[in-house]
Amino acid sequence: MALTITYIIITIYSISLMLIFFYSLAQLNLLVNYLGNKRKNLEAPKYNLLDPKEIPYVTIQLPIFNEEYVVERLLENIAKIEYPSNKLEIQVLDDSTDDSVLDTAKRIEALQATGLDITHIRRTNRQGYKAGALKEGLKIAKGDFIAIFDADFLPDGDWLKKTVVYFKDQEIGVVQTRWGHINRDYSTLTRIQAFALDAHFTLEQVGRNAKGHFINFNGTAGIWRKECILDAGNWEGDTLTEDLDLSYRAQLKNWKFKYLEDVETPAELPVVISAARSQQFRWNKGGAENFRKTVWKVITSKNISFKTKFHGVMHLLNSSMFLCVFIVAVLSIPMLYIKNIFGHLAWIFEATSFFIVSTVILFVCYWFTYKSIQGSSFEKFIDYIKLFFTFFSVALGFSLHNSMAVIEGHMGKRSEFVRTPKFNINNLTDTWKGNKYLAKKLSPNMILEAALMIYFLFGMYSAIPLNDFGLFPFHFMLFLGFGFVFFKSLTSKA
Repeated sequence: MALTITYIIITIYSISLMLIFFYSLAQLNLLVNYLGNKRKNLEAPKYNLLDPKEIPYVTIQLPIFNEEYVVERLLENIAKIEYPSNKLEIQVLDDSTDDSVLDTAKRIEALQATGLDITHIRRTNRQGYKAGALKEGLKIAKGDFIAIFDADFLPDGDWLKKTVVYFKDQEIGVVQTRWGHINRDYSTLTRIQAFALDAHFTLEQVGRNAKGHFINFNGTAGIWRKECILDAGNWEGDTLTEDLDLSYRAQLKNWKFKYLEDVETPAELPVVISAARSQQFRWNKGGAENFRKTVWKVITSKNISFKTKFHGVMHLLNSSMFLCVFIVAVLSIPMLYIKNIFGHLAWIFEATSFFIVSTVILFVCYWFTYKSIQGSSFEKFIDYIKLFFTFFSVALGFSLHNSMAVIEGHMGKRSEFVRTPKFNINNLTDTWKGNKYLAKKLSPNMILEAALMIYFLFGMYSAIPLNDFGLFPFHFMLFLGFGFVFFKSLTSKA
């Protein structure tokens, strides 16, 4: 019986390690694509915005929900967009349920008085959540192209001029820009989030787009061709990541996506761990939901290459890597004892080297994305080393929370779209305390996260009597990661 359980643990552990290894190889391939990418934006056909006949009509959609702290900043910024007024419409898609509605209405009236074509669109219910709001606005949108910005995004005045021009190519359905971070250096939490997002918006988006593989519209800071949205089946609210869903449906219908790494759209990162939790849960559960909904269509599609299918499957599996990492983490301590008790199985533990190789691959990949934004001096490299291992530890600490989201997504369990509270944090002196949108209850996962912190402390101790320190660094990072998430969660209401 004991031997049977041992083999089950070894099998699950090894499969999880191999999936992580395949994911890291996919990332390495994206790095090769990224480094070999020849910027073709200068060669691409573009609208001549100096010719009035070529200026396309654009609708900007601003989906908001209870955004008291940032709605003023949002509307003031959008009003500064430089574009011919007779070719621009702004829709404020306001699903708010609090008093911010009144303030938003007053600000919109003031902007209307200046001659800006801006409308305040309200719904009687939140059916479909953000996807439902976007779909409702699309019914009456005047523009042939639909730019979308979440409430915490602050595009530069010339943003439309830099992006909409690429739609001269009739095959392009989406133009997506890179997110920037106005509060990157606010705290360890914001630096980690910026680090992870920068990797996505450089390595992954460029790496996939450079070779014609599927990428995703990121929900904001991009433009859709209205015809593309309708041809792909319009917005659907049956997943928590409606942006990823529509992106894949559009690309399966042969629409091309264009990613602009050089166009940065600044935004605010969550500064409180409860807000980061809700965002991570939505993204990871939505990713699993889209895997469930879309992966078979990708695999069986006859009009895309095998390599695009492979990257598509790995892309849809992104969030599921947290589950693999969590499994490896939890089983690593039993594996330590199995190795000590069953000496004849020691050869199996060579599989652990796959995790080390995977970590090295990610370390190299993320360095290239880090230096593309932060610079490549020796001091920056030292900063990168510290940030990478901080990021890695905290990502491990989030693995329980995100794994639960992934499991719910794969099982098809429906849940409400919980938006991420915004704070209007622009610099180090701003504070989030007193924000009325913060979650009032502590996450029930915290008890398990505290238990896991102790569990991995035991893993570190186990290295001493077993005289096997091979997994000690891994358990140390897990201890730090779960400790960070637990204690930050405790103090997020201070």
